[in-house]
Amino acid sequence: MTTALHRAAHWHRPLMVFVSAMAVLAVVSAVGIVADPRVLTGAPIWLKPFKFSVSFVLYGTTLAWMLSLVPRRSRIAEWAGTVIVAMSLVEMVVIVGQVLRGTTSHYNETTPLDAALWQAMGASILVLFIAHVVIGIVVLRQPTADRAAAYAVGLGLGLSLLGMLVAVPMLLPNQATGIEGISGAHSVGVPDGGPGLPLVGWSTTGGDLRIGHFVGLHALQALPILAILLSRFVGTRLDERTRVRLLVVAGGAYGVLTMLLTGQALRGQPLLRPDALTLAAVAALVAATATAAGVVVARRRRPELALAA
Repeated sequence: MTTALHRAAHWHRPLMVFVSAMAVLAVVSAVGIVADPRVLTGAPIWLKPFKFSVSFVLYGTTLAWMLSLVPRRSRIAEWAGTVIVAMSLVEMVVIVGQVLRGTTSHYNETTPLDAALWQAMGASILVLFIAHVVIGIVVLRQPTADRAAAYAVGLGLGLSLLGMLVAVPMLLPNQATGIEGISGAHSVGVPDGGPGLPLVGWSTTGGDLRIGHFVGLHALQALPILAILLSRFVGTRLDERTRVRLLVVAGGAYGVLTMLLTGQALRGQPLLRPDALTLAAVAALVAATATAAGVVVARRRRPELALAA
């Protein structure tokens, strides 16, 4: 265990230092949720720092691990990782700073200071997005011995970019709340801060654009985990080409699911109260994914035949 942690600490030092800081912040925020009685937009005021710090722990660790898979160290990718750390720090400093001030960080332009902080967050997210793209290009251009792992990393990076993009509607003019100084919202059809699911806070009375954003971002973990499971538990029965094809099917389904959840939110529909159209779309996605996976497995090359060839 100690050896594994020591090795992980050297994947990408700035990212792993940032991950450690976010892990500490997650603990502090968890204490704040219990100890601080303040409520902001219908949720404990420390809930947002808690969610963001946990998310950055997952994001930073996964990104550092992916960079460690690159056979030849890339100075461009290393610098891009450091830029991501810097931009993430900007975002977290604003979020925590606004909590300490007792006000919101996102969409808040009620005062010149609040507007400047919100614009700084927006600029940092844009730079982070570009750095993420750079890392994706570098990683995909590097040859790797395990094609299935390479596809999982590539799909995870690409789908996480989609997860970032589906957050854009939160800032569009039609998301204006009508409240002076508030420039966007994550809920659709209802005000932000209404009834929501435990912990995540996703609206239970209207659409919530954070759902597709969350699902898309965490493709960064989901696809590599799937690749590991395919390799560890069914690798002896499936050749590499079959595993790659299954990952492509899973990646396509994951991308469609992200868009489907975003579309559901844009129609003002709560996640747990889908209408007939949403249910039909989910059923079609499940059927298409199962059919495609079945075809891939049915056409697989058996290991013994591959060895004979």
